[in-house]
Parts: sequence; structure tokens; C-alpha cells
Amino acid sequence: MANVSVEKLKKNYGTMEVIHGIDIDIQDGEFVALVGPSGCGKSTLLRMIAGLEDVTAGTVSIDGEVINDIAPRDRDIAMVFQSYALYPHMTVAQNMGFALKLAKTAPDEIDTRIRVAAATLNLTDYLERFPRELSGGQRQRVAMGRAIVRSPKVFLFDEPLSNLDAKLRVRMRTEIKSLHQRLGATSIYVTHDQIEAMTMADRIVVMRGGYIEQIGSPLELYDAPNNEFVATFIGSPSINLLEGRIEKDAFRLTDGSTLPLPDGLDDLDTRAAKYGIRPEHFEIVETGGVATVKIDVVEPTGNETILSGTIGGQEVQITQRERLNLKPGQEVSVTLRLDAIHLFDANTGQRI
Repeated sequence: MANVSVEKLKKNYGTMEVIHGIDIDIQDGEFVALVGPSGCGKSTLLRMIAGLEDVTAGTVSIDGEVINDIAPRDRDIAMVFQSYALYPHMTVAQNMGFALKLAKTAPDEIDTRIRVAAATLNLTDYLERFPRELSGGQRQRVAMGRAIVRSPKVFLFDEPLSNLDAKLRVRMRTEIKSLHQRLGATSIYVTHDQIEAMTMADRIVVMRGGYIEQIGSPLELYDAPNNEFVATFIGSPSINLLEGRIEKDAFRLTDGSTLPLPDGLDDLDTRAAKYGIRPEHFEIVETGGVATVKIDVVEPTGNETILSGTIGGQEVQITQRERLNLKPGQEVSVTLRLDAIHLFDANTGQRI
């Protein structure tokens, strides 16, 4: 497989710059997810690596070789698209082997590669079917099989699961991760779904407005976000952000009530800030609570209960790994896991 390096990469459309000099190093065999809201530049970046978009400035390299001016077909990259892009008049086997046929690969070799890939993807029984005879998940596996048979240096995935229903997306996530583990292939995966990124990737690149906000493992981003944007983008349900001020020994909410500060952060300068706490870091207690939550909505999901309510008039969500007999309108006392509190500057959004 291969290392992929992006250095000081920029992309302009006319006078509008949409990628602003970013740097990423992807190691051999690594699975990296590019995430961010629509329009953040993640698909544009992927297409630049693939050669489907020209590079305005900077370099894209594979194994140390700059590939800016190399044609897409000569980059030894395989791309799996959102829309499957299968030929409707060809069988599964013909779709999977078409690129090899164009490359004038020997027919016996094509057949061998197709059957190996089909076995890997549980498609052996479908090789003579046409795309119209397949489910969405089967079509996506064919698209992946078409990439696998080429044995490329790098696999690129452009939101490959966004057209599938929720249940099938979960199953396909597992299949893609399992496939990556078996092949050990260098893979770059674009998604707007942070759950996909969290469950599949070795590292995640969080993008916003053509810039990189943070790069790290899923748990690094979850536990130590650099800023408010990363904190809110990673995690579901999203982190709670309560507005107020850091004072000498407490965080004062806008209604005047207070929350405790983490150890070591009780000597910060007074400033406007946001108090971040993830839904699972509350504990409901009978006595000794540090805050009161007024419950508005109770959502039992079976394995946990999601509570929506307010602290000091500000909305919060709480998840509890138990079934709770609570009703809207009730008030509960809570403690907070102080080692998991995140403080963000109210003006810059940066972590304090």
C-alpha cells in the first residue's frame, strides 16, 4: 500500500479559495476519515487526491512522489462513489472486471481477481446478476469489489453509505471496517456522519470552511477537542454547552447559579466562557448534587434513557445507562464528572 501526504494544499475556483493551505500525513495502511459539515471542502480534498480536481497550490504525494500532474488513471488509486456508478447493462462480474479489461489484463487473471474479491464481499452468488437485481447494499459491495480487484495503493471513499437506509448503513460500516482490517489498505473516507467516522477510522480529520480544525484518533477528539466546533461536531447526543462566566472558584451561569470548576482550573482569569459537559457525564443523585435539572422530555431507548431539560434555564441533554421512572416536570439533583468538563472561550471558541 502507500503513504499519502498533502502539503500546503490550496484550491481556488476563480478568485474564491475553498481549501486554505492544509497539511495531512496518512500512514501506510491507515484508515483516515475526513469529516465536517456540507461545504467544508472534504469532498473537494478527496477529488484533488484522486486527480479529479486540479491543485491550485501545494502538493499531493504518494510514497514521496508528487502526483499533482499525473492523470487519475495513472495514480494507482481506486475510488468508491456515493452513487455506486455501476454500468446497468453489465453483470456484477463485468462491472467488477471492467477496469482490468481496459488495462488489457489477461482474462484468467481478471477472472481470478473477480472471484477472490467476490468471496471477500459475499458476492459469489451474484456475479451473473445485473445491478437492477441487487439491493442497495449489494450494489455498494459491487462498487467496492470493482475497487478491490485493481489492488490499488490507495482506496478513496466519497460518502459511500449516504444513499442507504439507517439499518443497512450500520451493517455496511461493519463490512467496510472488516474489509479494511483484512486488506490493510490505505483508505481515505469522506463522510458528514461523525458516527461513521468514530466507529471506522484510525484517525479523523475535522474540517470547517476549507481549514483543518483538528486531527486525532476518535477518542482523542471526543475527550480533548481543541475548540467548541470540534466538541459539538464529535459525539451523539452532542455535548452540552452552558453559557456564563469563569469566576474565582466557580462557573457562574447567566441566571446567577453556579457549577463547580475542574481541579486545576479554579485560578483562571474571570472571563465569558462556555461550560461543556457531555450527556453521559451527569449522575442523578438523591443527595449531594451540584445542580438541579428540570426534566422536559424523557426518551427511553431500551439500553439507556435520554433526558432533555434545563439547568439554570439553559437546555441540556443527559444520558443514563439505566431505565428511569421519571416524568416531564420533575426536578432531579445531579453531580458532574469534573475531570470531563471542557471550558471554551466565549469569543474565540477555543479550549481554555
